This record gives sequence, structure tokens and C-alpha cells, in this order.
Amino acid sequence: MSENMSFQVALNFEDGITRFVACRPGETVAEASYKARINIPLDCRDGACGTCKSLCESGTYDGGDYIDEALTDDEAAHGYCLPCQMTPRSDLVLRIPSSSAAAKTAAATHTATVSGIEHHSATTVELALDVDARPALDFLPGQYVNIAVPGTGQSRSYSFSSGPGRRQVSFLVRIVAGGAMSGYLTGRARVGDRLEFTGPMGGFYLRDLVRPALLLAGGTGLAPLLSMLDRLSTAPAAAAHPVHLLYGVTTDEDLVHLDTLAHYTEAIPSFTFDHCVADPATTARNKGFVTALMDTGTLHDGDADIYLCGPPAMVEGVRGHIASLGVTPAAFHYEKFTPAAVRETARAA
Repeated sequence: MSENMSFQVALNFEDGITRFVACRPGETVAEASYKARINIPLDCRDGACGTCKSLCESGTYDGGDYIDEALTDDEAAHGYCLPCQMTPRSDLVLRIPSSSAAAKTAAATHTATVSGIEHHSATTVELALDVDARPALDFLPGQYVNIAVPGTGQSRSYSFSSGPGRRQVSFLVRIVAGGAMSGYLTGRARVGDRLEFTGPMGGFYLRDLVRPALLLAGGTGLAPLLSMLDRLSTAPAAAAHPVHLLYGVTTDEDLVHLDTLAHYTEAIPSFTFDHCVADPATTARNKGFVTALMDTGTLHDGDADIYLCGPPAMVEGVRGHIASLGVTPAAFHYEKFTPAAVRETARAA
């Protein structure tokens, strides 16, 4: 690696905010963070106190020198590390044991221009944005941002449906009656509008594939999984382990991006998918919920990482179903979403 090049290190804080720093060859993560004015927890700087102990969720590194009281062999074997001593050998994702506020940093703000508004159906709209200073926007596939809704003084959270490497970014929006973003997209939105958003945020993101992965999507919960698949389609290692996606919706008109999923079966040799529709009147082959498509084989008898994004009822239904099968997944990453209009209605009731 050239001395002029650097590794990208994602620092994911306890409050879900992620900041990225560039780490040069031979430079510790702590040094790179402080250069970027991000004050991750630190005390001795010598690998003696363990104050900066963090979990590396993705990537490879040289752990450096430290004493056992700061980091035990067992902790190191489970991915824990000391940013004051570690030097990256690849891009990294670190889970930092503090809030972004404690580290004296915050979510970045970005401005963008609306470049596309695609009405997939009466229930789903895809919003595409051209981001100003696009190289300054880094995110992990699966993360979300808070988008300010023009003319309302409100913001709404949406996961990227595009991969981190795309010039244009996109989001899937569920259209709900009374929704601030729904009202904007179905009434006032025009290509060329200016938007502002903050992020990236969230602990729901793709980790290194070290075993089979099962992706589960409910409705527009497909968005972050599309971002993950986009990333996997550009990673040669993606073919090393099976990746299967189950996509469930309420009615036939809620189904979107089946052609995109079919494309990924060609772009990612190890990828397969299936979908189901809850409406008994559906023309889909599978009627019902995604749990009907899940058994111990689908779960690789527990030797699988699960990524699940959908409404709360779906998330809890899947968790209960997996428990009833007597299977404990190797890792279970999930994100629940509830439309803001529904949350506001519930608070007013």
C-alpha cells in the first residue's frame, strides 16, 4: 500500500451515529481520530489501561503492543481491540463504547438535489438524490439518515437503498395517509428540489461475511438489504458464503425491485431469494408470511448471520418463530421501523 493511501475506519458510537476517519499506513486509529477532532475514549495511549477498548466488527488490523490487564487474549480473540495501539490492514468498522456527544462529534449534515421520484405503486415511492460533495458522504450498507421534509420543519428517517459506492443515493418510502414525507412526495416534490439530511446513523449494517447469511425484509424494509446486496455485488469475497433473502409484503402492489433482486442472483453467485404476499388474493406463488419460508435448513441450523428489517410485528414474529425452531443464530441484527404518522396517531390516542 502506498504511503499516500489510507484506510477508511468507521467509528460507530453508542447513539447510532457513525463517523469516518482516514488512517494512514502505520498510524493508529486513535491518532487518526484525534486528527479528525473526534475524541474517542482514551487515557494512557500506551495499551495499559483499556479505556479505549472497542469491538472491531469488520476488517483486519495489527493489534499492537498492550498488557493483559488492558486487553485479555480471550477479548482479542472475540474481536476486541485497543484503538490507541491498533493499525489497520484494511478498512475497519469499530463499535466505540461512548456516545458521539462524549466524543465531541455529531452526525454530519449534507445537502442534495432531488434527481428522481419514482412511483413504484400507490404504496411505495423511490427518492433519488444527487448529493453535494458526494465524496464527503460515507456510510455503511444498511444505515439510515434523517431527511428534512421541505416546508414542514420535520424530518424522517430512511435507510439507503443504494450502495456506498454509488454516485447517486436512493431511498424507498412507504406512502401513508397523513405522513409528512408522503404528503411531500405525492403532492409537492419536483426534480430539482433541494433537500438536507443528517447522518449516517444506526447499528444495522453489513458485517464481514464469515458464514451463510439470511436477509429478511418486510415492505420497504427491503431498502437497507438492497444496499447490502449492492455492496456484496462489488466484493469478490461475497461468493464465499450463501446469501438468501426472504421478502414479505402485504399486497401484490407492495412488491418492488423483484427485477433488481433477480439481477443480484447473477451479480452475486451465492445469492438466492424468495418472496411472499400476505393477501390471500395474491397471485404470488407463496401466500402468507416469511416465517412460513423459514426452517432449520434455511437457518443453517444456527450457523448463519441474520439481517432483519421490517415493522415491529414482523420482527417479533420472526424472533418468536426462530425460538420455536430451537435455533440460536450465530448473529442476529435487526431494525424495526414504524411510520412516523402511525407513531403520532398512537401518541394522540
